[in-house]
Amino acid sequence: MTTKGELPLAGIRVVEFSHMVMGPSTGVILADLGAEVIKVEPIGGDQTRRLMGSGAGYFPMFNRNKRSICIDLKTAEGVALAASLVESADVLVENFRPGALQKMGLGPDRFQQSNPRLIYYSAKGFLSGPYENRTALDEVTQMMGGLAYMTGPPGRPLRAGASVIDVAGGMFGVIGILAALERRHRTGIGGEVKSSLYETTAFLVGQHMAQMAVTGVAAQPMPVRISAWAIYDVFETANEDEQLFVGVVSDGQWASFVKAFDLGEIGSDPAYAKNNDRVRARDIILPVVRALFARHPRADLVPRLEASGVAFAPIARPEDLFDDPHLNQSGGLVELELENGTRTRLPALPVELDGKRPHGARGLPRAGEDATAILTDIGLDDAAIAALRARGVIGAEEGALA
Repeated sequence: MTTKGELPLAGIRVVEFSHMVMGPSTGVILADLGAEVIKVEPIGGDQTRRLMGSGAGYFPMFNRNKRSICIDLKTAEGVALAASLVESADVLVENFRPGALQKMGLGPDRFQQSNPRLIYYSAKGFLSGPYENRTALDEVTQMMGGLAYMTGPPGRPLRAGASVIDVAGGMFGVIGILAALERRHRTGIGGEVKSSLYETTAFLVGQHMAQMAVTGVAAQPMPVRISAWAIYDVFETANEDEQLFVGVVSDGQWASFVKAFDLGEIGSDPAYAKNNDRVRARDIILPVVRALFARHPRADLVPRLEASGVAFAPIARPEDLFDDPHLNQSGGLVELELENGTRTRLPALPVELDGKRPHGARGLPRAGEDATAILTDIGLDDAAIAALRARGVIGAEEGALA
């Protein structure tokens, strides 16, 4: 792992006002790249910490490597304290409803004179336009942006199986922040950055819009699409619940595939040597491949597929990744202690810098655990900090997680 001091964003301070996924995903990427990220939580901690069901993993996944302070932003004193933090920062991250921080007195205009180098990033549902004040969620924009239509079978729109728009929207936020930091190197001035769920969804389905423009035919949902390749599907094997995806996406891969597997006359017939001819003969080729794979356990098929160079994947569940040999040997999982004391491993940032996976040394913060250190950094003494705590402006500190 790369240590914090070696990381490219070391020395950059981020103050994060966020909850749920989109804003925190922006923050955790910046933190893993070396930035100091201060998470401002309400008294008692971010409600995301207490989500159940499908939301139970949001906080631990997207809030490691951050420092935490709890501030009552419903008070003028709390707002002033938060403003002091922002005045010491390079970047502000927020993902509350449109205008919420502005109404508190923490909008970008407040810092134009006191911190002109500040990059003020907002993660929103929509960029500027008729929809910009609507409430949005990942699932809302998947539905209205065409992604759910493309994912489910006809007439049954289906959201993707992870918070892909929240996370991708946060990633676009990081891109915008890094671009603004680079501009600041030249101009000395910060600026405002915004990314959104809806426009992120539109970008992701842009390939299907382009398909319509190129072919004149609307893209069909993925379960019934006309594939560009004859073999590009999920196959059953001899063992129940051990499926394989296989994609043969070039004429060279076809040659390797038929060398690795005996497809009978189909494998040697020159009529199937070219991709488009194979696509037209998909109803002939696929039954042969399905029957072949159904006779063999997945453990026997995988080595032959890997040796052939054909694209393939065992169908895995998220929990299978805890034991994935590649992730475990390559530093792809980060050790983390959860709030209940359980130790686990969660995915690292999916990039390498100079051959190393970037990751800072901090774990998951308890609510408000860094308040004293953070406020000392901006010049408050122990008496002032104690007075703020006594008045309920900042929350009590809890012990750190490893």
